[in-house]
Amino acid sequence: MVPGDLPDASPSSGLPSHDHRRGTVAAQLRAAMSGLELAQDLVTVIVGAALILLSVALLVAAVFDFFRSGGGVITRASSFLDQVLLVLILVEIVHTVILSLRSHELQPEPFIVVALIAAIRKLLFVLGNQQKLSTAQFSLFLSTAAVFIAALVAVRRWAPPADRGDPT
Repeated sequence: MVPGDLPDASPSSGLPSHDHRRGTVAAQLRAAMSGLELAQDLVTVIVGAALILLSVALLVAAVFDFFRSGGGVITRASSFLDQVLLVLILVEIVHTVILSLRSHELQPEPFIVVALIAAIRKLLFVLGNQQKLSTAQFSLFLSTAAVFIAALVAVRRWAPPADRGDPT
């Protein structure tokens, strides 16, 4: 052996080879990534469960408020519809969380659906409370809903099936 040369790292020399060390590091990285993915999944499940509990609480409160609160039926129905649409938004977010858990990817379609429901909820709430809207405000609300509808159509039409999430 020439001075300065490294000893032979062959299996017969008893020293770990460069490939073996690289394989060990790669295995450690894979184990760390698996641990992080497991932690992410656990947090995602906890968030999903919290959203379901919040949805149930809001729905129960909406039903009780509808029957207990004073005022006309139209006012109570408008408030009830607003709260039910909020519950629907939360349920759609839970659906998005479930899709994220299944595929470990963010899907655009569920976010667009949530945004569309939120835009419609805002429009119905403003109209249901008989608030005065300027033409510009009304146009803005309608345009927002139209943009989300167009985005949903675009995603459904041109996105590859794997990128669209669960079709149900």
